[in-house]
Amino acid sequence: MLGLTSARAQSLGYAPVEQQAFPPDETTAPLTGQDEDSQLPDRLRRTIVNLDTREAPGTIIIDTGNTYLYYVLGGGRALRYGVGVGREGFTWSGVQSVTRKAEWPDWHPPAQMIARQPYLPRFMAGGPGNPLGARAMYLGSSEYRIHGTNDPTTIGKFVSSGCIRLTNEDVSDLFSRVQVGTKVVVLPKSASVQARAAASRVTSLPSGRQAMSLPVAAVY
Repeated sequence: MLGLTSARAQSLGYAPVEQQAFPPDETTAPLTGQDEDSQLPDRLRRTIVNLDTREAPGTIIIDTGNTYLYYVLGGGRALRYGVGVGREGFTWSGVQSVTRKAEWPDWHPPAQMIARQPYLPRFMAGGPGNPLGARAMYLGSSEYRIHGTNDPTTIGKFVSSGCIRLTNEDVSDLFSRVQVGTKVVVLPKSASVQARAAASRVTSLPSGRQAMSLPVAAVY
């Protein structure tokens, strides 16, 4: 059984295309289910929230510690999505930009992942059972991606090798809003965003193509 029904796969525009390697450790066994988002706790479901930020509309902010992704709408509001983030030792922080977008990307596990999980395939075509899910947005020249998943139970958890994952419904929604060149701010695990009335502010972080560590004092 596939993690997406045929009808749902078609609704997400399934069209396999070949893409590059991807870093996180994964299982290739998709889950069954009718509605990925219905499996999420309320706090992880896509919603519009109040967010006081200096970032421009269209910016993506990753709140690593709380496993949230914010897409800034402007006017003090943002779309908030639940995400899965890097496990212990694999989280990162800094500023990147979206340099490429792909629908139903193929998966080429890199050598270091195969060394950790030798049972993984060397190649997997894009599709509902692929760990990259329905969409991928590539960050700078790094190996990191914002992408879907074939296992929605990992949303809200620290599970990847640094990539940011969403349900396929959520990543498809985000994908439709994001353009190449979109700024992506990844906050340290120790810093968090307060998305509510009179929310805490998020500073503009130093720009650069490579991920960098940022002190907690850089966020207020």
